[in-house]
Amino acid sequence: MDQDFILETEIAKVLYHDHAKDQPIIDYHCHLPPDEIANDRKFEDLGEAWLEGDHYKWRAMRTCGINEKLITGDTSYKEKFMKWAEVVPQTMRNPLYHWTHLELQRYFGIDTLLNPDTALDIYKEASAKLQTSEYSVRSLIRKMNVEVIVTTDDPVDDLRYHKQILDSDYPVIVLPAFRPDKAMAFDSPGFSEYVRKLEEASGTSIIDLDSYLEAIKERHDYFHSKGCRLSDHGINHIFANDFTASEIESAFKTLINRGDISGDEVNKLKSYMLLEFAKMDHKRGWVQQYHLGALRDTNSRLLTQLGPDTGFDSMGDFLQAESLSKFLDTLDATDQLTKTIIYNVNPMFNEVFATMIGNYNDGSVRGKVQWGSAWWFMDQLDGMERQLNTLSTIGVLSTFVGMLTDSRSFLSFPRHEYFRRLLCNLIGNDVEKGLLPNDIAWLGKMVENISYNNARAYFDFWE
Repeated sequence: MDQDFILETEIAKVLYHDHAKDQPIIDYHCHLPPDEIANDRKFEDLGEAWLEGDHYKWRAMRTCGINEKLITGDTSYKEKFMKWAEVVPQTMRNPLYHWTHLELQRYFGIDTLLNPDTALDIYKEASAKLQTSEYSVRSLIRKMNVEVIVTTDDPVDDLRYHKQILDSDYPVIVLPAFRPDKAMAFDSPGFSEYVRKLEEASGTSIIDLDSYLEAIKERHDYFHSKGCRLSDHGINHIFANDFTASEIESAFKTLINRGDISGDEVNKLKSYMLLEFAKMDHKRGWVQQYHLGALRDTNSRLLTQLGPDTGFDSMGDFLQAESLSKFLDTLDATDQLTKTIIYNVNPMFNEVFATMIGNYNDGSVRGKVQWGSAWWFMDQLDGMERQLNTLSTIGVLSTFVGMLTDSRSFLSFPRHEYFRRLLCNLIGNDVEKGLLPNDIAWLGKMVENISYNNARAYFDFWE
């Protein structure tokens, strides 16, 4: 993993080192906790920094036979790290192997391979650095030339930590994204409690569907006042059921009165709310994002034991095309379709999503509707290459807004480098084969745009 890692041709090396490498990072979707940025957290050791919430690593450790107490249990992070070091050599050809060593190199200047023989020395060296001010959370972010971070936030969040960051002299822009999944989780046993939280946050008494929507709009306005310019939805597929006003009003009234509603009524309410969220986004000029297709929390035994987001999700095979098209067309028909990014977690839908975006690009904005970067299980060399190749052949690669981390780890920003190296390698190989002209000025500009400029132009973070 030297300076030319992944770069197979001289053209690729020039494109990466002269055009991609030094571009700032706009990480427009992640799950980093804003309180840890606001309070400039310091990690106790490398085990804590790496293993505290990283379910990618947790899955690999379980697969390799590591006991749960050494993954999410109450053992020390040093013990967990030593077990992770045993697993790392077994992850070869999994992106975790590359990510692990990129992070050791880029953050800590350590180019030793991590294994049980080297683990203790690496642990001591990296952990000692993490105790210093140069390795606090804010410093780790700045080491990677990050310009913008967009977190993922529930509508009831008061955004106090974003305000704290904004009021400080921290030069990195840290903004919230509006993630209203719980606000349309009508089939969740915790929905009534969520309504109470929404009432408190919005100062609105929720007695029917109209007042519920009023409360949501108040929170949307509040997020906008705090710099929010994106929404995000993590759902298995777009809900686009037909409904009447009386149907959804009656269903919601029953729901908030603790009554039972049918699955069809739930889906109609979700369909209504998705459209209302989208109209709010359009009115405010936000970008809306849809992360589609994940089958979440599949292991009921371990979900009960460990809770959600602990590494028991997979690709789903939900049908996507018809409902997604109906949803986008409903908004477009009234000219209420804002800038939109759609993400699929299952590659069987690559061509579906790549063709879908072309249906709703209307010339009003460059790359108005985007097929987002390879997501979750697909943000590795094979998945990213397949996404880039499909986008190139069916869409227009040069308008792509590029990579994001979608991560909970402050050590994950080298994933942007990983993506940029792959991008330059793909283009370099095409030049070598005679499929593209050897025009470094033009190709270099395209690489710069995908790495940074397109995202800067697409998002209104600097208004």
